[in-house]
Amino acid sequence: MITTGIPGNVRADSAIGIVGTGSYLPAHVVTNSEVGEPAGVTGEWIHAKTGILNRRRAKPDEATSDLAVIAARAALEDAGIRPSDVSLVVVATSTPDSPQPPTACVVADELGCAPGTAAFDVNAVCSGFVFALTTAERILRDSDSRYALVIGADIYSRILNPADRKTAILFGDGAGAVVLGLAPGPGRGLIAGRLASFGADRDLIEVPAGGSRLPATVETVQEGLHFFRMNGRGVRDFVNDNVPPAVHAFLADAGHTPADVARFVPHQANGRMLEDLADRLGIPFGHTATSFQEYGNTGSASIAITLDLAARAGDLAPGDLVLLAGFGGGMAMGLALLRW
Repeated sequence: MITTGIPGNVRADSAIGIVGTGSYLPAHVVTNSEVGEPAGVTGEWIHAKTGILNRRRAKPDEATSDLAVIAARAALEDAGIRPSDVSLVVVATSTPDSPQPPTACVVADELGCAPGTAAFDVNAVCSGFVFALTTAERILRDSDSRYALVIGADIYSRILNPADRKTAILFGDGAGAVVLGLAPGPGRGLIAGRLASFGADRDLIEVPAGGSRLPATVETVQEGLHFFRMNGRGVRDFVNDNVPPAVHAFLADAGHTPADVARFVPHQANGRMLEDLADRLGIPFGHTATSFQEYGNTGSASIAITLDLAARAGDLAPGDLVLLAGFGGGMAMGLALLRW
């Protein structure tokens, strides 16, 4: 595991925090009935199993960078800064515009960031936003730059098999973004981060074809190997076995307990899974910020979207201890603790 920012290593006069948030959800609403029919299940069954009611779908001419740019502009506006003030752009995504160039380079250019702005992608699937956040925070802390833009964006509708009820019913499209800068007050900002991966479990979530091991061919497409695949039971077992002990240890190392957490912002994998996870963590579900009901699982965007919605709804008060927890393909897990 990689751990950053545990108290004792953090200088109070240089704490980096979130100074702006933004999100974008495509206008097209897709109901449970619409995704349920080709998957052979009812809308009622989907809601009972997942808690999801709707999700959003990108327009045919929208790419991941398009969603990311709109979310980023909202975060920049919230922070009161211009694209030219940003020195670093990190995009977390597992559905990039294309294998090359990095989607972050497209986003930085479309936003009008200054030439030479550092921009790169992070792919840790549904943990990607937390991986990107902790990476950008460390780069910003160790540089003379003032602001970084961190974005989670995914268009999973492009890689789903509509007939696969394990996946087609869960995912939606969207993007969320935050601006990192000097924390607005003493004791506030990002306190700690912890990143971990478990490659032995990598086959629980995968898109088998389209890379260097299985390049896209007529045969791979005919076999559906370009579609997203997930072992739902295996993923649930992974989360139950690994996330609660990791969170408890993470909080303890930072000098906190679950009772100290004012707002828990997890990856929006599945509503029923999140209810179970909150219970295992000892965090009341009422303290858990959610967006899955209307937007489904938005991949690497889900934590950033949920954080923005909570901030704009006034659910985050200055001084609140906020826990972010991402988990998913890799398998990977990213945790971050911040004082709002």
